[in-house]
Amino acid sequence: MTSKEIIRVKKLIKKYDDFIAVNGIDFSVNEGEIFGLLGPNGAGKTTTVEILEGIRTQTSGEALINGINVAKETKKVKEIIGVQLQQAAFFDKLTLVEIIEMFGVFYSVKIDSKSILEKVGLQDKFGSFYKPLSGGQKQRLSIAVALVNDPKVLFLDEPTTGLDPQARRNMWELIKNIRSEGKTMILTTHYMEEAEELCDRVAIIDAGKIISINTPNNLILELLNSGFKGEHKIKEANLEDVFLSLTGKNLREN
Repeated sequence: MTSKEIIRVKKLIKKYDDFIAVNGIDFSVNEGEIFGLLGPNGAGKTTTVEILEGIRTQTSGEALINGINVAKETKKVKEIIGVQLQQAAFFDKLTLVEIIEMFGVFYSVKIDSKSILEKVGLQDKFGSFYKPLSGGQKQRLSIAVALVNDPKVLFLDEPTTGLDPQARRNMWELIKNIRSEGKTMILTTHYMEEAEELCDRVAIIDAGKIISINTPNNLILELLNSGFKGEHKIKEANLEDVFLSLTGKNLREN
């Protein structure tokens, strides 16, 4: 069975005066895939994502989502995407249910706000306000807001930054559950183990160019086959595994 292509980026270029932030990149993403964009700060991954989200306009090239040209039909694209931001500010005086309902009004869609909050594990916080939420709860609320319009494509920007190990693993499970419903996801992260755990494929970007695209496993095998020797002996467990084994995997939230 051939997977359906839902995102296509062709010869994308973004210039700021003499600086080239994105330098002629090409890639595609299949429906239902978690696709990672990895790269150091300033590599061009954020600019690429913002072009796909309709926030920025490319200098040249083309970006299509579900066959829709992002630059030419931005409004149509925004109707089928959801965006989870790393730093999101919500009204402190609204309950979580009211926040979800407000975003439903923005999208002009009828929603079951409690069902959306249950999906991201916030069923015990329906009547809570935003400010006292833990970091993990705030991140899950950001994802809940991104799901309000039942998007075909979900953009996740550093979804586990600042979270403790339990909250991070919980977020991984949430992302996997959302993908199991057929959603396509673009994930940016600085955590390589996170990309290895979640992504079907990753694109590594540096200096505005994609230098490699493959599955995480194939990229690791390519490196090993080139004769690479790690500085540290590979262990079957790491310190995070020790931490979770000793403290448990349950979330510690008020």
